[in-house]
Amino acid sequence: MSETAELSKRRLALLGDRPGSFAVARHVRMSPQKVRRVVDLVRGLDVTEALAVLTFAPQAASAPVYKVVASAAANAENTESLRRDELYISQAFVDEGMTLRRIRPRAKGSASRIMKRASHITVVVEPKEQKGA
Repeated sequence: MSETAELSKRRLALLGDRPGSFAVARHVRMSPQKVRRVVDLVRGLDVTEALAVLTFAPQAASAPVYKVVASAAANAENTESLRRDELYISQAFVDEGMTLRRIRPRAKGSASRIMKRASHITVVVEPKEQKGA
């Protein structure tokens, strides 16, 4: 069986045959709009620098994004034998997850909907290109 046949479709779509790794957090109970604000801060940064930025970011969404970035870096270290110092966030995006619909009673027997949104956070880390090679 060849190497590419063993790779998952998700990995092939995100990385192809390039070295690197990814992590996905699904059903995070925050709206995608709020999480995208935090993800936009760290896209393209080195992993160590991104983790430092997320540690001190005041937004509540920085905690789950921190976990996903740390998980992607740990995946790259353990499965691909890459060093954390050489990794950067090549892709980071947030998709919309399930929406829980709840009802709020209103005046005169009517009701309005409350949309409780969720997010799927995906982070891809790759090693920096070597300048001398």
